[in-house]
Amino acid sequence: MGRSKEFDEDVVLQKAMELFWKQGYEKTSMSDLIEHMGIHRKSLYDTFGDKRELYLKAIESYGKYSAKKLQSRISDATTAKQAIQNAFDYIIEGNEKERLGCFFVNAAAEMAPSDQEVDEIVNQAFNQAEQRLSDIIRKGQQSGEISCDQDAQIWAEFLHNTLIGLRVLVRTSASKEKMRRIKDLFLKLLFI
Repeated sequence: MGRSKEFDEDVVLQKAMELFWKQGYEKTSMSDLIEHMGIHRKSLYDTFGDKRELYLKAIESYGKYSAKKLQSRISDATTAKQAIQNAFDYIIEGNEKERLGCFFVNAAAEMAPSDQEVDEIVNQAFNQAEQRLSDIIRKGQQSGEISCDQDAQIWAEFLHNTLIGLRVLVRTSASKEKMRRIKDLFLKLLFI
């Protein structure tokens, strides 16, 4: 009879996610993971597989985390403008974890060029984000807040690209004032 696990899978997966998010795939060794997750090497392999399998599970975990965080920010909004402002503010004013940028963006830059599965996961996440943004923009167009000069999907792609750029900037020494100027200009372009 096997021993029962002495750890919570969700908790240790969260720790792995945070380490991969901070350091990236290549810079994170198995020893780093074992130490940070606080589990034995055998337990890691038995539960999560090898490093790449753990990375894929960490990306999946991040997807759930990120969607929940963003959804909580935009669902409080009563207008499309407020929802989009909240999305910007979530990135610009975010907590310490958001200073790590976006795990999907990091994975796109580091792993997607050489790993088709990571590329597919990242593109799916980006497409889902654009769809959520497109829905918000479409509602804003219907309410008269947002110009109908462009299709909602095109606006969503432009908005998503701007948000991704900010997710990169938060990892640098760029000032919040610079990021707020980018937000303000985008909002001037989008809203009537």
